[in-house]
Amino acid sequence: PVGAQGDLASRTLVLESKRFYLDVKENQRGRFIKIAEISADGRKNQILMTFSTAALFSQNLIQFIDFYRDLDSLDPENLRQGELKSEVMYKDDKKYHMDLKENARGRFLKVSETFTRGYSRFQVFIPADGMGEFQHNLGELIDEYDNGDAEEALSAPQNKHLRIENKNFYFDIKRNQQGRYMSISEVKGNFRNSILVPESGWESFRDVLDDYVKQVKEGD
Repeated sequence: PVGAQGDLASRTLVLESKRFYLDVKENQRGRFIKIAEISADGRKNQILMTFSTAALFSQNLIQFIDFYRDLDSLDPENLRQGELKSEVMYKDDKKYHMDLKENARGRFLKVSETFTRGYSRFQVFIPADGMGEFQHNLGELIDEYDNGDAEEALSAPQNKHLRIENKNFYFDIKRNQQGRYMSISEVKGNFRNSILVPESGWESFRDVLDDYVKQVKEGD
């Protein structure tokens, strides 16, 4: 069913005792997917993903499903602490964590959306047995409504993150009318500063860094 203007599609999934809604929406910045989780007691959690992020998420989900199928049965008397498997995705000023975990009730995938400046954390919890059905429906929505963003994201270089001392640096490959470029962002607390390097200058940019590293090493 299609709701208000801007809603392109919606699917409902029932996984164990939870209801999930996958909504394809569109605004001035483009198309995105809203994932909402409604617990049996009525609590609601939701996260938002651009189509490019959703495509990477769907691709990672396939790997998580394969990993989960190879796991031994859950042993409530010997639960594993921490994550069974983890993955992190970076997109512009957001960071997404995928963490497969277990507790006495079973195994589940925690998906968290966090702004890289450290505020606002949103998360949903997908039962591990439902990951296959979830990925199937998400993949179908991406295939049907992608306008090129998802396909480009899967073929483009993946975003990178570096932590140097107390600063975070994010490297994102983007494209505009002038062509492809690299956005390098420095983030510390609420401070964010970015520079844009056109693809034609990447090798020169690297050469300057290499030269500085070489000079410093020789000087030491």
